[in-house]
Amino acid sequence: MSKADELKQHLQPGQVYRRSDLAKWSKAVDRNMQQLVKQGALQKLSGGVYYCPRTTAFGNVPPEDAALVRAFLKDDHFYIASLNSYNALGVGTTQLYNEKLVYNYRRDGQHTLNGRYFYFLKRPRFPSESTLEFLIVDLVNNIHLLDEDKERILRNVAGKVRSMDQSQLMKSVDLYAGSRARSFFEKLFTAEKMSHVA
Repeated sequence: MSKADELKQHLQPGQVYRRSDLAKWSKAVDRNMQQLVKQGALQKLSGGVYYCPRTTAFGNVPPEDAALVRAFLKDDHFYIASLNSYNALGVGTTQLYNEKLVYNYRRDGQHTLNGRYFYFLKRPRFPSESTLEFLIVDLVNNIHLLDEDKERILRNVAGKVRSMDQSQLMKSVDLYAGSRARSFFEKLFTAEKMSHVA
């Protein structure tokens, strides 16, 4: 059995690996990986990141976004968001976007992984899962990324905020809002208080 075949025995279909993950099973890991890429047993996704394809009756299944990001960051602490999620809020967003946002503690910048675009955003805090309140705050944080009528969307957000749980929303603003989004929500909260006083 060749050394490349020995390495291949350690691979799990559907798993994403970094070069360093594979080095523990081979003394000539670069040569063996090249051989496995030629065989189709491994696919190179980006610098130092590889995928062992999982095959079904319909062909190869692409790696899951979370597995890609985990291998790329060498970290489990991240949150993957999609600008498409805003379309469910009912505030007038309708466009569809290919890019994913990845909130994390390590990296900033746009990276292509397996032909897909990911914007890595280094943030001090992000949720482990989405909530309505987080999505509203996230939309205002990322309004500059949307190819839509931004003023109309912000007006619709202001209307939506009136029907939301204010205390939960204020918590999300405190945790996740950038400076512009924080200013936007603070003005809304102040206006809402003034309307109740009047």
